[in-house]
Amino acid sequence: MPLKAETPNHMNIKKHQAIIAEILRYSVVGGIAFLVDTGTLFVLTSFAHVYYLVSAVFGFCLGLFVNYVLSIKWVFHERKLANNRHEFLIFCVIGIVGLAFNELFLYIFTDLLSFYFLTSKIVSTVLVYAWNYGARRFTLFTKK
Repeated sequence: MPLKAETPNHMNIKKHQAIIAEILRYSVVGGIAFLVDTGTLFVLTSFAHVYYLVSAVFGFCLGLFVNYVLSIKWVFHERKLANNRHEFLIFCVIGIVGLAFNELFLYIFTDLLSFYFLTSKIVSTVLVYAWNYGARRFTLFTKK
């Protein structure tokens, strides 16, 4: 008995489910990276008395590394680049743009609007999340 062919609508549903699953995995990875990032920010600022915008750079870089490793291992199954160094470089460039947004939002919310720096970090993370996911998915982690 021949197998029933999948309808275009059924294929669209599968594609949407795969994207939703990927976003959920990326959110878990982002949460882990956020804990590393924010934990570093908190420790350096609160205990080492490093200026919060400088601490944010260190935290962001550590979070970026965690995010990359977990993203290639668990989140994204399609990859455009075969060269891991080039892929990591582009991943970092996207992260640096995200870092610029992060620093801007931290400054605006903390210095201009007088939020506590960790509250500013949470708001900034929500805003930068969409940029990072979209840019990485469409630049690096889709079919060639």
